[in-house]
Amino acid sequence: MTYEIERLSLHADGVTHGPEGTVHVAMALPGEVVEGEVVDGRIAQPKIVTPSPERVKAPCPHYRSCGACSMQHASEAFTAEWKMDVVRQALAARNLPVPEMTIATSPLNSRRRATLSGRRTKKGTLVGFHARASDTVVEIPNCLILRPELLAAIPMLHEATAIAGSRKGEIAFTLTLSGAGLELAAQGGKDPDTAQFEALSGLARSHDLARLSWNGQVVAGRRPAIQQFGKAKVVPPPGAFLQATHHGEAVLTAFAKAAIGNAKKVADLFAGCGTFSLPLAELAEVHAVEGVAAMTEALDQGWRQSQGLHRVSTEARDLFRRPLLPDELAKFDAVVIDPPRAGAQAQIAEIAASKLKRLVHVSCNPVTFARDAETLIAAGFTLDKLLVVDQFRFSAHVELAALFTR
Repeated sequence: MTYEIERLSLHADGVTHGPEGTVHVAMALPGEVVEGEVVDGRIAQPKIVTPSPERVKAPCPHYRSCGACSMQHASEAFTAEWKMDVVRQALAARNLPVPEMTIATSPLNSRRRATLSGRRTKKGTLVGFHARASDTVVEIPNCLILRPELLAAIPMLHEATAIAGSRKGEIAFTLTLSGAGLELAAQGGKDPDTAQFEALSGLARSHDLARLSWNGQVVAGRRPAIQQFGKAKVVPPPGAFLQATHHGEAVLTAFAKAAIGNAKKVADLFAGCGTFSLPLAELAEVHAVEGVAAMTEALDQGWRQSQGLHRVSTEARDLFRRPLLPDELAKFDAVVIDPPRAGAQAQIAEIAASKLKRLVHVSCNPVTFARDAETLIAAGFTLDKLLVVDQFRFSAHVELAALFTR
């Protein structure tokens, strides 16, 4: 049978319908006619009978096998418009107004932080990303999304896998480019014994790593793994969350700084290690709240060692269980919130019940963002500005920043 693709899913699969019901089609675009075998509601290897005018040749040689990218077959213009449309549809599904929006797309080979998988095999080691919809590890020596420094470190990850990997499990290698060079945080595999610990420490020396940690234990801390947030230098704990690209971080930070207006006191919720808190401290006093104490400690140290910033206070607090209440929010002229994919339903409810007039909402999930926006708009906020940020080139991942006022 042939199928005509109706739309893309949130995972960027083509969606169509046939006698089997809804069918998802890998690497297909709206309007295309495809054919292929349907297995469990999915055509994994479609033949494109009638291609879309938006179809292009995938630029990466690993695209057919690697699962890290899902949209290299689509033109850049189509992908940008589709990502903005994902946000529009999420808001429209809740009958919310959709403001004009723009998109900022990070350049190729700009990912300064990524997690690769390592496995021992009968013949040696495998390091790379997972294949599409599979646990198979695919090597990616010519990846178009990682910074050259990360790509150059892949042979070192093979060595680390050989030292402390296991054929029964998989190691997650988080590589991060810091101001002092590369940092490696590994999770999984064996807990190193003395000989393996010494071998990993030697690996850090021979490859000039700033820091190497394994299952949360620092094996080698040769130099502070510094990250620059505005005027401040911060040393995050191993493997701590950072924005994926310097470009994405810069445009999100610029949006937040402009959006707080003339606020004198700002709360930064889900603050991490200070991505927004410390640049905002150039303009206002900031209270940074984050659930992980190690992150707030790193943020505090970064502020204390900086000059030219307003006061930054920190608080380690689980905002899912203990959101800031209206009387606490009354102290601030503006709030910046950057929750994980689940959104911040409990905290948004308290913001809606407060008298806060200005909120900057950064989100990595348009669906939970729209849910939170519905609560805010029902409480009298308006959605004034919206910026879509594409830090994850060729993927279905969509990030955004929005300004709400009332």
